[in-house]
Amino acid sequence: MDTLPDPVGSSQMDIETSQAGGTPEVANSAAKPRVRAPVRVEEAPKFDLDTYIANYTGRTRYDRLYLIGTCSPSLANEALKAAIAEAKASKDIIKYEKAVRALSEVAPSDPEATLNSAWVQETQRSVNAQTERLEGELKGYKNNLIKESIRMGTEDLGNHYYRTGDLAAASKAYSRVRDFCTTPNHITSMLFKMVSVSIERGDWLSVQSNVHRLRNSQSKPEDAARNEPKIAAAWALAQMQQGAFLEAANSFLAIPADLGDSYNEVLTPNDVAVYGGLCALASMNREELQRNVLDNQSFRNFLELEPHIRRAIAFFCNFKFRPCLDILESYRPDYLLDVHLQRFLPQLYKRIRTKSIEQYMIPYNRVTLDAMAKIFAPSVIGGEAKPTDISSPFVQELIGLIQDGVLDARIDMEKGLLISNQVDLRSEVQRSTLENFREFNQEAHWRILRAQVLYHGLEIKSDKKFGDGGKGARFSREGAGFD
Repeated sequence: MDTLPDPVGSSQMDIETSQAGGTPEVANSAAKPRVRAPVRVEEAPKFDLDTYIANYTGRTRYDRLYLIGTCSPSLANEALKAAIAEAKASKDIIKYEKAVRALSEVAPSDPEATLNSAWVQETQRSVNAQTERLEGELKGYKNNLIKESIRMGTEDLGNHYYRTGDLAAASKAYSRVRDFCTTPNHITSMLFKMVSVSIERGDWLSVQSNVHRLRNSQSKPEDAARNEPKIAAAWALAQMQQGAFLEAANSFLAIPADLGDSYNEVLTPNDVAVYGGLCALASMNREELQRNVLDNQSFRNFLELEPHIRRAIAFFCNFKFRPCLDILESYRPDYLLDVHLQRFLPQLYKRIRTKSIEQYMIPYNRVTLDAMAKIFAPSVIGGEAKPTDISSPFVQELIGLIQDGVLDARIDMEKGLLISNQVDLRSEVQRSTLENFREFNQEAHWRILRAQVLYHGLEIKSDKKFGDGGKGARFSREGAGFD
């Protein structure tokens, strides 16, 4: 089977067409063509496709449907048909062709798996005519030198490019709107459109740049408060996409609870709970998770939408690592079909598992490999003759963590133990306590001795007239160290 394209990039055929001098609409359909082999998710997800996709609006609906259709065999037919309908509704010819090609791979006999050339040609003529009309109107506005008309005409042209999939042209059009903005609301609207285009193109540095500009815009306090949830969500998503999981977790946790459905063209409150919860699990220790996530009143509103994430975090905080990992594993198919999570999910899950092993070892100086295998590799118990043998995957995982410096420990294969090399905290506390007790006794002894000397009048004071360094200076017990 041919390699299918990335849901937000261009297929190899699109790239070749662009290089061969295809139509401008094809050549400019994606700013950064990327081809990546799809992840095949054999297990059916827990969500219902219609209910899931109904939560989103705009172009992200197609991206999510296309990803599901190319990765999930059980939902491929339904998702790709819905993706074709989305592409046709937006008059995006490139995405329509991609979805049809993908559907022809999984259901060749389906009527919709055949490219509708008549629709493509008619839509192309309609798009070209609309482009010419909008460009003509904009040219007239520029001749009349009416600043507001120029702004609106340029924005309409950018909206047209964005709807039809010409993201590079849309980005250029929106950037030109800035010169004709006359109010803070105009600037804010333009920047949000730039953020949407950048997210669609996968240009996360541009997303962060425009979010900075949004936060520095001179909006009214009530407008700034209304826009803050969307700004925070875009910023957190960009950090996650760049692999800064701790920073992304803190940003997701700081998103105001009134986000609601105001940013469904990018993500939903459910996504905030999942993205924020997973990033926090992958980057925070138990105390930080309890304080910053579970005790966070604002983020709790998001967690209530995804109670399994809250349960997984609670289990982690309570040292119940097996139930935590089981919950995450049961939702792996759902997350592998998420357009923003798929790329990072293996890395996030690996970090969570590694942190679980680290946290498990904290209270112990040594622990048996059998006990650890029951928690972190239960599937191999009974399935392998020697699940804790040196050649077993679990033991090799521990060896890798030790070699990478993640675990400060050593393995005693003869006794089947993982022995920590860290300082025995109990012995250290006992030694420190005894040292403090010795110092206290010594100090008490000198104070009692001093008090007895004063009580019996044995203190000898120096004669002031001779001076401290004079020849006739008298001996003083104060100088002898009785203080």
